[in-house]
Amino acid sequence: MSIADATLRSVLKSQYHAALAMLRDTIERCPADLWSSTEPKNAFWQVAYHTLFFTHLYLQRREAEFRPWTHQHGGDDGTRSDAYTQAQILEYWNYCDAMVDRAIDALDLESLESGFSWYTVGKLEHQLINIRHVQHHAAQLADRLRAAADVGTPWVSAGPKA
Repeated sequence: MSIADATLRSVLKSQYHAALAMLRDTIERCPADLWSSTEPKNAFWQVAYHTLFFTHLYLQRREAEFRPWTHQHGGDDGTRSDAYTQAQILEYWNYCDAMVDRAIDALDLESLESGFSWYTVGKLEHQLINIRHVQHHAAQLADRLRAAADVGTPWVSAGPKA
């Protein structure tokens, strides 16, 4: 592994962990009455689950290697009527965060294919998209916390150094 490759992998890991840390903070700070509220649209738990599901999925080398989380309810998109609890979502968060370093080390970042037929980008760009996806939803949930409960969440610029 070249120095540039090692640095790139280190940066990807750091940014995954940072984005996931911000997501975790929103999950932990969510008041019980907001957890299942469908205002403005999807329940808080649904957005958190959706974010973790796609983090988990897209950390795989290819779609065929994906194995659902042990406690997954039914469909992939988190649209079930029975909510996951905060404890369950935090357990899934721990599962996803724990897989980041190993998953990044296993990826062929030079591949011109993402490993997912619906994404026509290379593997490196796909990982950047996935990190942006986590951050997008973490920001949505942080905004919802601020608007509904006046709860702030801190910025995390980087994950822990390996």
